[in-house]
Formats: sequence, structure tokens, C-alpha cells
Amino acid sequence: MKIRTGFGFDVHKLKLGEEFMLGGIKIEYYKGSKGHSDGDTLIHAICDALLGAANLRDIGYHFPDNDSTYKNIDSKILLKKTVELIREKKWEISNIDSTIVLQKPKVKKHVEQMKEVLAKTMSIPVEDISIKATTTEKLGYIGKENGIAAYANVLIINENK
Repeated sequence: MKIRTGFGFDVHKLKLGEEFMLGGIKIEYYKGSKGHSDGDTLIHAICDALLGAANLRDIGYHFPDNDSTYKNIDSKILLKKTVELIREKKWEISNIDSTIVLQKPKVKKHVEQMKEVLAKTMSIPVEDISIKATTTEKLGYIGKENGIAAYANVLIINENK
């Protein structure tokens, strides 16, 4: 059996008038994450972590932001395709540990719903997904409520290697 880890990071600007998608769900807030797709920072970090662990490059390689196919796409579609890519190489997800860095809105009450949506999208047990959230104590662009960041660490397993 072979085991690999992967690390992902993503950051997006928060902008008035945009929908705020995070962890596959829409959160009501007066600002939203600006991106080529729906701007779901958490899903993008998870995709990068999975792709990196499987040595399949990164999210920008597979879903480039200069390709109109991915303009305003639901990031759950990108995550589902990412999981398909790693499963083609016989990798399975063991667990995901992630951290959202955001001053506002507070996302604690949305964590369980995000975990359920992500688990369903990836066809893995909800208990294999950890989502934490923190602030930057009002420091920097995130602390000034101008941006959001997310980190993800994954463990993948290939039973055949």
C-alpha cells in the first residue's frame, strides 16, 4: 500500500455584489468571493491538495482560468472531476483537514452542512472531512474583510502499490 499527502492553498478577493460560495454552499453575506469560477476558496484548496498528492499538477492546469468552459462554474463540479482524476490513478481519499481564514462572516454554523455537501460530492464519509475556521485578528487584507484564504491537507491511499 502506498500513502501520499497533499497540501493546497487558495485565496480570493471579497467583493460587493458577488455570491459567497464556500464549501459547496451559498452563505448569505453582503460580499462574495470573486473568481473565474464561483470562487469557492475551500473547494479550490481541496482540489489542489488532492491533485498534488496524486502528482497530477494543480487546479489551474486542469481547469484554467482563461478557459470560458469554467467561467462561473460550480466548484463542486471541479471537485468531482478532481476526484475522478485521482481515482483513475487508483488513489482513494483517506481524510481531508482544512482551515478557512476569514474575518467575516463567521462560518462556524455552516461547517456541518459544508462537510455533508463535500462528502457527497467526493463520495467519502463525512467523518473523513475536517473543516476549521480562524480569523487574522483584523490584520492584513483578510482582517480588513477584503479577502478569504483556505488551506487543505489530504491523505490519499493506493492499496495496489
